[in-house]
Amino acid sequence: MDGHGPRAPAAAGTVAKTSEVPNMSGHNKWSTIKHKKGAADAKRGKIFTKLIKEITIAARLGGGDPDGNPRLRRAVDAARAANMPGDNVTRAIKKGTGELEGVTYEELTYEGVGPAGTLFVIDVMTDNRNRTNPELRKLFDVHNGQLGSAGAAAWAFDEKGVLTVDKAQADEETIFDAAVGAGAEEVEDLGDTWMVRTAKTDLDSVKEALTEGGIAVASAELAMLPKTPKEVSGRDAEVLINLVEALEDHDDVQKVYSDFELSDEALAALSGA
Repeated sequence: MDGHGPRAPAAAGTVAKTSEVPNMSGHNKWSTIKHKKGAADAKRGKIFTKLIKEITIAARLGGGDPDGNPRLRRAVDAARAANMPGDNVTRAIKKGTGELEGVTYEELTYEGVGPAGTLFVIDVMTDNRNRTNPELRKLFDVHNGQLGSAGAAAWAFDEKGVLTVDKAQADEETIFDAAVGAGAEEVEDLGDTWMVRTAKTDLDSVKEALTEGGIAVASAELAMLPKTPKEVSGRDAEVLINLVEALEDHDDVQKVYSDFELSDEALAALSGA
């Protein structure tokens, strides 16, 4: 989908191929800009904390062996990609399996409405929902939004597998052929990277196929992708980005999904900020 409205879906049994940068998702463009500006590096400690929580819960739910626990394997891969020390990963796994004492986290999903009617789904891991709930509600309130009840926003998203590959790893035809052959639904050009979308159940098999084909995968995760993004501009875009960043900065928030697309003007303003 592009920044000017939904793209027609691929016919059944085909794979969408999005190769022109101007058609790149406005949300994805903003994420790329944010990473280039070094926001991720500046919050490395917070990123490690979120990764440790995910590793701990994955090990608790599915066991401490990454080979037999796909969720744990993805979490460990993400930790390695973030250059997390191996000792941190090992301790997190042991806390999850009970070999080491640790905090017990609860997984929750919150839904809400942001500026300009944008919809949000937020994955949370917390040791105290009575603290998390009012804090998230306040963040929505001060950014012209409202925390909603279950079902308020999830209907607008599909859960998909999302992989990213640095362009240095493969040219357009190579990544497209490899992804299609492995069962991917779509390949999108994000400027410096390729984004491969899969059915939820195909994420790990597509990643394995790409890796076996000599293509290193930068990231692989399950994500909530919007069915019909909403374009946002002007003051709404500014307030919206502030809300997203405030949510992402919250210690209990693991992932923030929204259905917005930034207008060209909003993207230009962010690029020059």
